[in-house]
Amino acid sequence: MYDASSIALAFGLTLLAGLSTGIGGFLGVLKHKPGPAFMAGSLGLSAGVMVYVSFVEMLPTANDFLGRALGSVGAGWATAGAFFAGIALIALIDRFVPEEINPHEPATLEGSAGDARRSRIMKAGLLTAGALAIHNFPEGFATFIAALEDPAIAVPIVAAIAIHNIPEGIAVAVPIREATGSRAKGFWLATLSGIAEPLGALIGFLILMPFIGPATMGVSYAVVAGIMVFVSLDELLPTAQATGKHHHAVYGLVLGMAVMAVSLLLLT
Repeated sequence: MYDASSIALAFGLTLLAGLSTGIGGFLGVLKHKPGPAFMAGSLGLSAGVMVYVSFVEMLPTANDFLGRALGSVGAGWATAGAFFAGIALIALIDRFVPEEINPHEPATLEGSAGDARRSRIMKAGLLTAGALAIHNFPEGFATFIAALEDPAIAVPIVAAIAIHNIPEGIAVAVPIREATGSRAKGFWLATLSGIAEPLGALIGFLILMPFIGPATMGVSYAVVAGIMVFVSLDELLPTAQATGKHHHAVYGLVLGMAVMAVSLLLLT
């Protein structure tokens, strides 16, 4: 049984890690008027973050959890199945996202094109926020458990998570800021996507902890990986390419992967 001070410390560390997305959100809205090159690079960075995390962290973690429950062969099939189930799930949801453009509204061609662009960017930003929030939920629970077991081990974990949450915050804030013209909306939505970490810790501790086993954790990680890869390939990269700054999108993609690689290496 854990005492109140241990629980409070573990929750505080998890909250600190989650709120670091707000730092990224602040950095993402500093620029007064993001140009196409900045937008392309930021969206590419977001895709790099999510693709790298999915394949290097989420799927191996899922396979490890499922291996404990199903053995190595069963784990491989279950991980792949859950990954593609996540893709199917977000693709189905994506089909039912309403278009924010009403074709019956009178508008100039220029206005319609601008509205369509803002709608697409807004959709990319919201899907990114949702995917990252889902990813942060189990991450918060795992951080909380590590902090409960040994705060000394949890501190470097929290630091590494905080570092890799900063580009996640940028990834959410920039498209929302561009689509709405509101720095505040970009900042607060980025911050809220990180609140999923302490929320995951709280819900996991109060409700889910007695019921969560290796199989359910493994499936959850693989499904989230599928969601993140789909969002990156279907929304973020096409929207980045649509700015006309192809190379900036690719540079952002590689930079996002590099940032995540360094932050994950800090965990080892």
